[in-house]
Parts: sequence; structure tokens; C-alpha cells
Amino acid sequence: MVVLNRIYTRTGDAGETALGNGARVAKHSLRVSAYGTVDETNATVGLARLHATGEMDAALARISNDLFDLGADLCRPEMEKDHEAGHPVLRMVAAQVKRLEDEIDAMNARLAPLRSFVLPGGTPLAAHLHLCRTVARRAERLAVELATIEPVNEQAIIYLNRLSDWFFVAGRIANDEGRADVLWVPGANR
Repeated sequence: MVVLNRIYTRTGDAGETALGNGARVAKHSLRVSAYGTVDETNATVGLARLHATGEMDAALARISNDLFDLGADLCRPEMEKDHEAGHPVLRMVAAQVKRLEDEIDAMNARLAPLRSFVLPGGTPLAAHLHLCRTVARRAERLAVELATIEPVNEQAIIYLNRLSDWFFVAGRIANDEGRADVLWVPGANR
């Protein structure tokens, strides 16, 4: 259980923050940028949920919780093992990726194949889901970059890759199952 008695601690005033294992790092470190962008993705999910109902809202709620798991994963160096931490270290697992894949497949089965690229927009929900997609892609790029210099849980990176695909397909569902997609017309404004 997490207990937050004080919101400000002044421990970050000099430009450092604590990772999940207590190690102090610069706030501009790549690891902090990666999990900070996961947090930003989660904030965009909150905006999307303002426009979602039913199963879409429930799916976004599951994703929001997963994104906290993902942030917890990324804020602890991968080489740290449970016995070193003194408790199980929260890591993303293949089942979370599989759930996204199953949901993508189910949504995609309802859509006609694309004949053009889709521009962000349409319904308010679709527009917000496209914003979620782009922020998730940025989080993925940062996690992949981090993995070039430090070990990163492979499932965390795979989850981010699938998540942006999920947001794309969900955006099409939110646009009257693709019928109201805003399509790109190459060179239309030349």
C-alpha cells in the first residue's frame, strides 16, 4: 500500500529524484524521461476517458492501471532482482501485452480495411485517442533509447509498442467504427 502523507519533500529541489530502488538520479536522466512520458501518456488517457463510455471506458481504465505498473517497472533498474529489493519487483508481463493484442484483434475485426492513412480527429474521443497514441510512441522511443544503455524489461517496450497500436485502432472505433475517419489526401492542398 502506498501512503503519501506529504506531497512536497524538497528532496528534488537540486534537480535530482529518487528511483524506485532509492537511487538518486538527475531529473533529466533518460530513465526519468521514459517513465515520465509514460505518466504523460496516462494523463492523456484520463482526457480520453472524459469522452468514453461502456467497454471503451473500462478498457481505458485497465490501460491506465497498466501504465502505473509500467512506470513502476521503468523506475526500477532491470538488473535489480526481487531478493535485492526485499520484495517482488513489479514488472510488466506478457499477459498484459496479450490482452492488448486480443483487444486490438477484436476491435480491428469490426473495421473495414484502410485505403489511406488516418489523420487525427473525428470525434472528441478519437482525437484524444490519437493524442494518446503519439505520446505512447514517444514513451516507447525513450524506453528503446534507454535500453541501448541500460537493461530494460523487454515486456515494457513491447507493451508500449502494442499500446500505440491499440490507441490507433480504438480511435477508428471511436469514429463510428472507421466510417467517420478523417483520411489523408496526399497533396490535396498543393
